[in-house]
Amino acid sequence: MSLSSTDNSQVLSVEEQCKRPKTGRLAAASSIGTALEWYDFTVYNLMAALIFNHVFFPSFDPLVGTILAFSTYAVGYVSRPIGGMLFGHLGDVLGRKFVLVTTLVMMGVTTALMGLLPGYASWGIWSPLLLVSLRFIQGIALGGEWAGAVLLSMEHGKPEQRGRNASFAQVGPSCGTLIGTGLITLITLFLSADDFQQWGWRIPFLMSLLLVIFGLWLRRGVGETPAFLKLEQNKNTTHTPIKEVFSQHLRPLLIAGGARIGSDVLYALVVVFTLTYVTTVLHLPRPLALTATMLGALGNAITVPLFGALSDKFGRRPVYMLGALMAIIWSFAFFMLLDSAHPVLICLAVIGGLQVHAAMYGPQAAFVTEQFPTRIRYAGSSLAYTLSGIVGGGFAPLIITSLFKEYGSTLAVSGYVTLALLITLLAVFSARETANKPL
Repeated sequence: MSLSSTDNSQVLSVEEQCKRPKTGRLAAASSIGTALEWYDFTVYNLMAALIFNHVFFPSFDPLVGTILAFSTYAVGYVSRPIGGMLFGHLGDVLGRKFVLVTTLVMMGVTTALMGLLPGYASWGIWSPLLLVSLRFIQGIALGGEWAGAVLLSMEHGKPEQRGRNASFAQVGPSCGTLIGTGLITLITLFLSADDFQQWGWRIPFLMSLLLVIFGLWLRRGVGETPAFLKLEQNKNTTHTPIKEVFSQHLRPLLIAGGARIGSDVLYALVVVFTLTYVTTVLHLPRPLALTATMLGALGNAITVPLFGALSDKFGRRPVYMLGALMAIIWSFAFFMLLDSAHPVLICLAVIGGLQVHAAMYGPQAAFVTEQFPTRIRYAGSSLAYTLSGIVGGGFAPLIITSLFKEYGSTLAVSGYVTLALLITLLAVFSARETANKPL
């Protein structure tokens, strides 16, 4: 069917407005938001494991204080669906770029405010309450960031490279983890334990403002996506994207959400719980755990786009499912390597865990967003990301720590991770293949 002259003029107009950004800038603009997100989360995770039980929950047993700190970590996930609904709606109504600027600023400001927050000794109960409140607001911003970051690169890029392009946003978590862990490692090397607990822990939170400024500069050079502009010109945008997702696209929502659970839980095990286990259970030096995390994050950042590209060639489902199967095996091998207490094997445990995570994480962004049509893609992807985040990553550190405290065995932890990965396998198996199919 040929295009009418009106359609031709519309397509030409969209092309004029959307000069395709250079791949490097597109990748950086897409990944900067998720990098900031996971920088913030990594800093919070590490401080929850190392400092917050002293600063905000000083009257509890160290492991109980850590569990309480991880509970405030979960608040950032519980509030995400609010951001997913709010910014998912705005992203499909007002556009991808508008939302991405808003969420970036919100994330940076709330994280910086955490760095200024007085401890329990100064403000009493108000201190942890304000920490939870800032965490809640931060979670709202995070709920709207991920889908927009993915769509920015995927809808600007070539159709046959959607897996690779969408994975740019997935590189952000490893970069954020690497930057956050590296910065904290440097601070702990140059400060005494007392100085770090008194004021040094605040530095990484305040540094998030630099990432915000850099991110705003990057995103300024990338325009609105062609897919959304075409919707606008054809007057095909929706005013009720959230309603459409639940009423017409519930099955894709469940599949997309289920696909994320396993990778989130595995990430919590390998990145978040490792520090607690190595320092509290094995009584090994903190820099060893931080070094292992940094090496793992570096490997993850390199291989995520490779697995995204492989999903363009072989399909999303085969690559994703292979990663989930490998992760089940690694969830048991992981503790065998840690329990050796050998530095090289501990690093191998984390590096290997984040490699099998990359096999799922690489194709994940394209897999999730391709489940939904363009008019409700932002809302659908945001909801899948945020709702699964509660079930998966949000409570995973709390559940993992509680299981270990209750049973005193890593088998219970590995069993929990395996259960989450089986849910992911079922979701991906139930989905249609979306690689190289029209959006």
